[in-house]
Amino acid sequence: MKETPIKKEIVDGLIAELGIKDFAKATIREVKQVAARAEKESGVEFIKMEMGIPGLPAAQVGVNAQIKALQDGIAHSYPDIQGLPALKQEASRFVKAFIGLDVDPVGCVPVCGSMQGTFASFLTCSQAQKGKDTVLFIDPGFPVQKMQLQVMGVKYETFDVYDYRGVKLAPKLESYLEKGNICAIVYSNPNNPSWVCLNEDELKSIGELATKYDVIVMEDLAYFAMDFRKNLSVPFEAPYQPSVGRYTDNFMLLISGSKAFSYAGERIGVTCISNKLFHRHYTDLAQRYEGLPFGLVFSTRMLYALSSGTSHSAQYAMAAMLKAASDGEYDFRKEVSVYGERAHKLKEIFCRHGFHIVYDKDLDEPVADGFYFTIGYKQMTSGELARELMYYGVSAICLITTGSHQEGLRVCTSFIEDHQYAQLEERMMLFEENN
Repeated sequence: MKETPIKKEIVDGLIAELGIKDFAKATIREVKQVAARAEKESGVEFIKMEMGIPGLPAAQVGVNAQIKALQDGIAHSYPDIQGLPALKQEASRFVKAFIGLDVDPVGCVPVCGSMQGTFASFLTCSQAQKGKDTVLFIDPGFPVQKMQLQVMGVKYETFDVYDYRGVKLAPKLESYLEKGNICAIVYSNPNNPSWVCLNEDELKSIGELATKYDVIVMEDLAYFAMDFRKNLSVPFEAPYQPSVGRYTDNFMLLISGSKAFSYAGERIGVTCISNKLFHRHYTDLAQRYEGLPFGLVFSTRMLYALSSGTSHSAQYAMAAMLKAASDGEYDFRKEVSVYGERAHKLKEIFCRHGFHIVYDKDLDEPVADGFYFTIGYKQMTSGELARELMYYGVSAICLITTGSHQEGLRVCTSFIEDHQYAQLEERMMLFEENN
């Protein structure tokens, strides 16, 4: 067996030192820490694929608008808890332009990134109807959302969508909903980590079941319009970003500035609540919150208690980015398409050396190339593969942490630099020889 780029003793020692008992369950930040320290100790550059952080500059149109807002003195003023009127207007217009849905500006509420949007949504949904106290995840998904529920003491159920695509999805979903305890359904589309994209038929079945069982769908659009197989970049023209909003009134859309506009550092997003849901009065919410409807409980109670609003200047940035996109002056899809190009190159290298793509299909077509993809290797478990790749200076997280039941890893393309393709080729050639 040939010597690996990073000595095993270094990686194993760091894992032990950090108290990680099962590397398969190591968090993103734990994997990042091991990689950073192993890189420093060994002097060998790591190919870092564990963190889902944008690897592109922030959208300049947003930066300019935020700077101007700060120079105009906006930092001294508390933002309106409902959000900057201009942002609410542009969010409504953006949803119409790129999803083809009508959501009134009143229902478009700025949040400190989709993370806060999901937290406030979980709080509101889980309190809306007594007995409906459990959230259902269509997994795999973003691990931190389950941590949020753990923090607030809300129960959740989950299933791996791997074996339930197409016509199999509705019966699986209904088997949970018919118990009567589910308050909300959560999924991301495109999916983090698998990058599978639920199609219109699947979304229709989710929407119809949500209406039938009176359940709220939280559609996480963190990777908005990043299915690069389709041209979703022309405002007010089909094809549109697929959405459950076409098939039910019980929806909340979580739109983030972090990935589509590379604006992650300012923690800005918008939660768009359907017109009917925003104004709906739930008996249990009304009793607890002075008769307020769902949307005002979300904003004037949950968000107010959490952060008293969203960064004022960042709202100006988000409004400007959404406006430029809807006006056709800023093609955010073109900016982020580099992630798809990177994924294509990386997949080729891994597959050439004996790896396979775990979530490889969207029904009958290959999964899109994008921000994430998933890899497995022969009969290795997730934990074995993640640890083994660390010896080769490659870091990624295990699928088990995302709610997946498949053995393999999530690979993120955001930090890959041009010179690292040759590095990866060389290291995976050695990996294949040794394994």
